[in-house]
Amino acid sequence: MKKGRMFYKIFIPILVLGIGLVISFGSYIYMTTNHSVIERVADGKKSLINQIKNTLEQKIETIEYAFNTYSTTNSFSEVIRNPITESDFQAYRNVNTQLNYIASLGMDGVEYSLISLEQNWQISNGRLTYLNGEDRKSLYESYIDNQKQSLFWIKTDKGIRFVNTLPVFSQTKQAIALSDISLQSLRRTLQTEDNTPVFLLNRQGDTLYEPDPASGENLLTGEQLSRVTKLAGTGGPAGIVPLERANHQKIKAIYAKSSYNNWIYVTLLEQKEISDALKATRFGLIMMILIITLLIVAVAYSTALHFTRRIQKIQRKLSGEGQPAPKDEIDWIITSIDTILSEKESLEGLLEQEMPQLETQCILNLFRGSMSAEELEHNMARFGYSLTEHTHFATMLIQLDNYGERQANDKNLLLVAVNKLVEELVPATRRMIPILLNDKTQATILVFEGASEQENRKQVLEDAKRIIKTVRDLLKLSVSVGISRFYTDLTGSREACEMSKQALHHRLNLGKESIIFYEDISQVISGPVLLHYPSELESQLFDAIRLGDEERVSRSLYPLLGEMMKHSKNPLNFEVTLIRFVNNLIQLEQLIGVEVLLTQDNYALYHRLLDIRNPEEIERILVKEVIHPMVACMKEKTTRQFRGLSDQIAGIVRTEYDQELSLELIGERLHYSPNYLSSIFKKEFGMTFSEYLMGYRLETAKKWLAESDMTVKEIGERLQYHNPQNFIRSFRKKEHVTPGAYRAMKQEK
Repeated sequence: MKKGRMFYKIFIPILVLGIGLVISFGSYIYMTTNHSVIERVADGKKSLINQIKNTLEQKIETIEYAFNTYSTTNSFSEVIRNPITESDFQAYRNVNTQLNYIASLGMDGVEYSLISLEQNWQISNGRLTYLNGEDRKSLYESYIDNQKQSLFWIKTDKGIRFVNTLPVFSQTKQAIALSDISLQSLRRTLQTEDNTPVFLLNRQGDTLYEPDPASGENLLTGEQLSRVTKLAGTGGPAGIVPLERANHQKIKAIYAKSSYNNWIYVTLLEQKEISDALKATRFGLIMMILIITLLIVAVAYSTALHFTRRIQKIQRKLSGEGQPAPKDEIDWIITSIDTILSEKESLEGLLEQEMPQLETQCILNLFRGSMSAEELEHNMARFGYSLTEHTHFATMLIQLDNYGERQANDKNLLLVAVNKLVEELVPATRRMIPILLNDKTQATILVFEGASEQENRKQVLEDAKRIIKTVRDLLKLSVSVGISRFYTDLTGSREACEMSKQALHHRLNLGKESIIFYEDISQVISGPVLLHYPSELESQLFDAIRLGDEERVSRSLYPLLGEMMKHSKNPLNFEVTLIRFVNNLIQLEQLIGVEVLLTQDNYALYHRLLDIRNPEEIERILVKEVIHPMVACMKEKTTRQFRGLSDQIAGIVRTEYDQELSLELIGERLHYSPNYLSSIFKKEFGMTFSEYLMGYRLETAKKWLAESDMTVKEIGERLQYHNPQNFIRSFRKKEHVTPGAYRAMKQEK
């Protein structure tokens, strides 16, 4: 696809700028990294040369200290003045032992010699030799005459010789101690793991040690070493000296100067070492530059394409379908925007007419918690609310307690009327726009400026009373009002709305036309949920329903409802209790075989009862629409069922009179409560179950006394009298004679 002029105007500047930044940034990173690597490698070399210096100095100082200490002992003075011969084995042994001891403290591969100038003998490596006059003269010329120091170092063909004229602090020298350090020993001491070349110079710049040329080390010329010596003499204890080889290759010499003997330790920092250290960095930097360059190309291309697509899309939208795009698209777009702005002014006039609807939506969003602080600030200014940091708010919710003489279908119209009354009764300066929160609740955010919370509460109470009275007078309705805590941040309106809803739930305890502050009931809400269920009263009510006894139902129902509401301080308690009661009613009607709660008209009974917060309305629905219809159904069934059930109980007595019987056992068998069975049995037979059972057993006892040979005790036990006296007492109470007398009477006839 052919790219336009605008595409390249965007693509090329971004590309040039991006690549320029990448190159500049990469160059800066490379130079910074190069400098850092050179410093790191140089610091490593400095640490290495200092470590070598300290190691060699420590061993040399040990040798010096050993000879100096030995020269101050009495044994030294005695042995130096003693002419040692081959037969003087003890003196020779003492000297050799001392030299071996010094050798154990110093370096490996060092030859130690002690020369007595007093007695002209020399012990070296355990061998005793004698000096002639020429040897003695040579020693004086080399080591004592014209020497300002008693301790000095000289270079030899085999390495370095350490000369110590003894005693140290005496002008008259009696002995000379020689320590010959071989090149091999020096190489072992100075050699590093990476075979870094090390040069050893004395204070005059003479080379005491240099790497073996055959090992392939890079050596320095005398001129270069002289320059290092000169700069080290004027510089600090360590430093770097830039040098140049014959092939113009740049190198750096790193030196460390000894404070002990002013020796100069020199090593080299090759460019190759720096290049090797930078190799990975260079590769990574090049790859990073390539990748970033590719990304910049991609970003520049996509950015240019993105903006040109938008511009082309704007052109197509503004020009319409089928019209050619203008040549100067930017100017054309600016002209089109001016046209749009003029149209915007006319639209704002239309929006002004829709402000109430927009304000209503804003309040709804506040209650839903779907408005940010920035949106809230903008909307409050837009709708003309001048709020300060001292402004307080409270959320007031209103719900209908009942519909008066109207139907439930008129609920929405009634709420609209209540909302309009709130708008008229509460001044606009003390509220935001009233709204309908849902199909059963009207909501208003009240606004207070400067007054105390007690004064604000008093004002809210007056407004609520006026609203309730006006609704009652004009609409013939009763409403209840729930009021949240006072709050200072409008973003807390959602939480305040929930507080007001919780307050309205407590109409169950307070009745209709209640004004409930959340602050007053918050402790009840936050307290523990303790469920109290009047099971005994429910059992009495259900027995009355089974019997179809309206009078008994009324005596049991109202105490039951009163007990449920009395112990429901928390609305959740009452809801749980109410659901349990309705569930038990459904189970009861399934058991007794009536259809009241299971009909299509009552399928939403749960929702109806839970939505109603007026205790009078809840009581009316339960009594008129549920319980009384159940009682009416049971009345029709009880007449038929009582006779059959009573006959069934009597039949059990007649067949099982000689077994243990009770209403509890019969109730378990027939699935009825004992109280219920007792009531219907007495209603049908005119006597209690116990009286009927005892009467039938005594009639049977009379028959057995007259016709059988069983003893009185056997008859009593068979009729479940475990104590014969109880049987005799019961028989005499009814027949006015004892069983024995009754049998005698019957036998005489």
